[in-house]
Amino acid sequence: MSKFGELIETRIPVLLDFYAEWDEACKGMHPVLRDVASVLGDKARVIKIDVDKNKELAEALRVKDLPTLMIYKDGEMKWRQSGEQDADTLIGLVKENMFSSIMNYEL
Repeated sequence: MSKFGELIETRIPVLLDFYAEWDEACKGMHPVLRDVASVLGDKARVIKIDVDKNKELAEALRVKDLPTLMIYKDGEMKWRQSGEQDADTLIGLVKENMFSSIMNYEL
């Protein structure tokens, strides 16, 4: 779990994909996530987490359906949804969260 904290404690958005190799919907998300990572480059991170190899983490985050996608920034969950998503939607959500901390500062 401490490694998970290190993954999400970052100033850039982190898109997490909780998946299982045996799940067909998850397999369909692989090329979508590659596209998302390619478009966003170093402005965000895309991390895939196999629920079968990370059962404790999946349980702690109450991952019930697959795939489950989450966006974290600065250690805080910004968005979560289960089910397949298209690349444009995910890119838009991540980009929204790139600038969220800038808008929260008072001038």
